[in-house]
Amino acid sequence: MLGGETQFFNLLGNTHIEAMKRVMFLKNVIENKDGYRIFYVEGEPIQRELDLQILFRLTWFASPSDVNREVNNGRGPVDFKISRGSRDSTLVEFKLASNTQLKRNLEKQVEIYQKAADAKQAIKVILYFTHEQRDRIHRILDELRLLEDENVVLIDARSDNKPSASKA
Repeated sequence: MLGGETQFFNLLGNTHIEAMKRVMFLKNVIENKDGYRIFYVEGEPIQRELDLQILFRLTWFASPSDVNREVNNGRGPVDFKISRGSRDSTLVEFKLASNTQLKRNLEKQVEIYQKAADAKQAIKVILYFTHEQRDRIHRILDELRLLEDENVVLIDARSDNKPSASKA
């Protein structure tokens, strides 16, 4: 019985709490359980937002929430809208650090989606592949005063900083 073996399927709280737990689960798999490898072919990073979105969707098994991708409520499609009726919805937007419009997107895009979707909560997830990309994200987040924002989650998909435990 799957539900009896783990608390993963018994998440309490609203859609924001549930979405954040699943984002953090995904982050942990990518950063600490070799999940980053899915983004590499022959040692080169495949930097596609779609791959991250698909992995996130896989974390939504056995949820009481309605999970929809590319929802467009009039101002463009948000990556995910997680809802439990009209009173509880959370948006999740994924970005690659290599996105040339990252600063503008972080500054305005999700808030526009929130107004269109009547969503009170949103989570912004940024995936990066190099030390330089991480530094760029930190500069942008600092400029936007989002560096300490708990709703901005950075995921480290670098391959050069994850040595085997026997070599660390």
